[in-house]
Amino acid sequence: MKVLMLNGSPHANGNTYAALHEMEKIFEQQGIETEIINVGSQAIRGCVACGACGKKGKCAFDDLVNETAPEFEACDGLVIGSPVYYASANGTLVSFVDRLFYSTPFDKTMKVGASVVAARRGGLSATFDELNKYFTISGMPVASSQYWNSVHGRTAGEAEQDGEGLQTMRTLARNMAFLMKSIALGKERYGLPEKEEKIATHFVR
Repeated sequence: MKVLMLNGSPHANGNTYAALHEMEKIFEQQGIETEIINVGSQAIRGCVACGACGKKGKCAFDDLVNETAPEFEACDGLVIGSPVYYASANGTLVSFVDRLFYSTPFDKTMKVGASVVAARRGGLSATFDELNKYFTISGMPVASSQYWNSVHGRTAGEAEQDGEGLQTMRTLARNMAFLMKSIALGKERYGLPEKEEKIATHFVR
């Protein structure tokens, strides 16, 4: 099994990484492979609603989004990590995840998702909610922990002093591993849930 982890911080070894790395250690103990992709330090433009991905099966902008798409398709779980700079997720990460989810045509049903956030003080729960929406629109179960998935810290290394935050990350990783393994067993026995043909309506009619 494999978990793909997205580091939305421009600081590759900052507090967001500390949270992801704490999870990574638990995944290793559980025999689950991990890969961390540093997104926040990249030049990622936002979606322009050109519709090309619907024809090509990939984003028109050939950058880290298209490079990550096969890893996303192959993984059993996805962790999205972000710092909070202004009461929301890092803009670079949002542009990346918008395009990654929208441009990839493969079925994401029952891949397990988890978001983790890091901040000096506030904006954590708002960002946590913001990132979870990517999972819930895609049929992805959301892994939970003992508290909202967050760590506190301003300068690099401070999150490592947040004992409760790090414990939350470890609990999250254990719960996520259990959920992924349980889903794998369920898929073997029962398959994926039946899907109806999608109904797409507009508010004007």
